[in-house]
Amino acid sequence: MAKRRPRKPAGNRRRRSPTGVSVKRSADGRSWLLVHPEGVRERADDLEEVRSMIAAGEHDVAIDELRWLLTDCSEMLDAHFLLGKLAAEVDGDVPLARGHFGFGFQLGQRALKRAGNPAPLSALHPANRAYFDCGRGLAWCLRELGKRDMAVEVVEQMLAADPDDPLGLAGWLDELRVGDASLVSIDALLGGSGQ
Repeated sequence: MAKRRPRKPAGNRRRRSPTGVSVKRSADGRSWLLVHPEGVRERADDLEEVRSMIAAGEHDVAIDELRWLLTDCSEMLDAHFLLGKLAAEVDGDVPLARGHFGFGFQLGQRALKRAGNPAPLSALHPANRAYFDCGRGLAWCLRELGKRDMAVEVVEQMLAADPDDPLGLAGWLDELRVGDASLVSIDALLGGSGQ
């Protein structure tokens, strides 16, 4: 088990950017990208350490580290995604997973709304991926909790953001609307994402 590193004094911590997550046009002008606050970019190495902890099976330490990262920068979509993933896969706590996935997804939704809902927001671009991963996790949780209409709404919002649908989300709509079909498993949904 990894040792927990000492924390920086509270006075040295930077607070989240007043603008939070925002949106900008990509360099080629063909799509849009989420722009993460400076605090998120500054903590990229910390997030990689957390991913290593998860890969090593040190889930409790990883959860503590992710929570600490979020106290410092609450708009870290990747941290919300990883906490949701751990809650669902390790603890089987779907309501908690829904909370983390939902918070991350809403951060992206608010940024898109402030920018006038520009599209396409490429689901495969690294800057946007955590938003889509949070949305997929949220849709899965909502389905598991019997909130299919809300899950459909989340999937529709992601499809509106990236109509090219490289993640194959359109197929989820049929499964969600049928009602008794089994939406993709949590392992298949989140297994290769975000790590």
